[in-house]
Amino acid sequence: MGILGGAYGDGGNDCISHGGDCNDNDDQSNDRYIDSIACATGLGRDRVGELIERGTLRKVYGTVHDLWHFHKKASNIASGTVVFCGAIPEVYNGFPKIRRALMLDACLKKHFENIDVVAVEEKLNGYNVRVVLVDGDIMAFTRGGFFCPYTTQKARQLMDREFFDNHPDLVLHCEMVGPHNPYVPKDVYGVESVAFYIFDIRHKGSGIPMAVKERHELIDQYDLLSVHLFGIYPLADAAPRIWEIIKRLGADGREGVVIKDPEMVEAAIKYTSSESNCADLAHAFSYYHDYGKDFLYSRVVREGFQTIEWGESEDEFKERCLRLGEGILRGMGDTILKKQHGEDIYEDVWIKTDYKIMREFQRHLRMMGIGATFKDGVKQEDGEYIFHIKKLKMS
Repeated sequence: MGILGGAYGDGGNDCISHGGDCNDNDDQSNDRYIDSIACATGLGRDRVGELIERGTLRKVYGTVHDLWHFHKKASNIASGTVVFCGAIPEVYNGFPKIRRALMLDACLKKHFENIDVVAVEEKLNGYNVRVVLVDGDIMAFTRGGFFCPYTTQKARQLMDREFFDNHPDLVLHCEMVGPHNPYVPKDVYGVESVAFYIFDIRHKGSGIPMAVKERHELIDQYDLLSVHLFGIYPLADAAPRIWEIIKRLGADGREGVVIKDPEMVEAAIKYTSSESNCADLAHAFSYYHDYGKDFLYSRVVREGFQTIEWGESEDEFKERCLRLGEGILRGMGDTILKKQHGEDIYEDVWIKTDYKIMREFQRHLRMMGIGATFKDGVKQEDGEYIFHIKKLKMS
């Protein structure tokens, strides 16, 4: 049996339909971008034109900057990669998917067999974004390479401008968390509205990551937030330490950990708590037609592997079974009852912003093919408004 799960996406994946994404395939209007994209990516001019024609390479809408993103992987370029077609073209690489450990101890020893120690950082349950300086402007892109006006506004408000001025060649990979995150709202991190926690820093163009200690030292120099580094542990006894961390995180309703090569040469792997798996299932089964079978099945499988590796007692096993079963059935049952009463199925989220960004975010969701209704905002002391959004689940 395998010790690594498939490279499934997580909370960092775009949790929106891309079916409504616009794509400008007019050869004449795109021609002026082709040379710039070819130069930045190393792809041939004909290949770039082909990718645009096929819809693999698409214009990024909602911004004044000339940006394109890879809707799918192409050649050696990851899905979600963004290209800025400026006077000096730039590439902001898509973030690699992280594989998941099922049997942790065996997985660690096999996956990291070439190193002696591993770094363990918290995996936050939020929305994966890249924050980068584009032609002098701080901008935020989703994992899929889309520009989000709301996320960008929050990044400009909350992140230290001095960092970008001093390090314009770096891309911050962050988890956006908090109750006013319209994609993955969570209220377990002590965040009042939203916050950006950096989990990776990479160089523009090359995508080369910064070593773990170097990243934390750099972040400490600025008014920025970082994911928590639990420690750097010898590989031989890392698994028991991680199990204890996972149990504490799960008890607090938090997600899990990412285990990394401290030098960031070997690929990272992730490991999550039972409570997080079951919370994901409870949410997904509330909208059970909107989530793929892989999303649902993989989380059930994780529970099976974890209970066996941890050697749980009969009482612990029964507690896990109840948590898993309730996660699957309660949300689905509530949804079925609502449909029986003729109600539409919505996901309720909130954002804190002004009316201008709210209207831009409305257009953003509409362009993504998301049906949503916005209620009038409730003004806050800082002059912004809290808007209640009901995202319609069509299926």
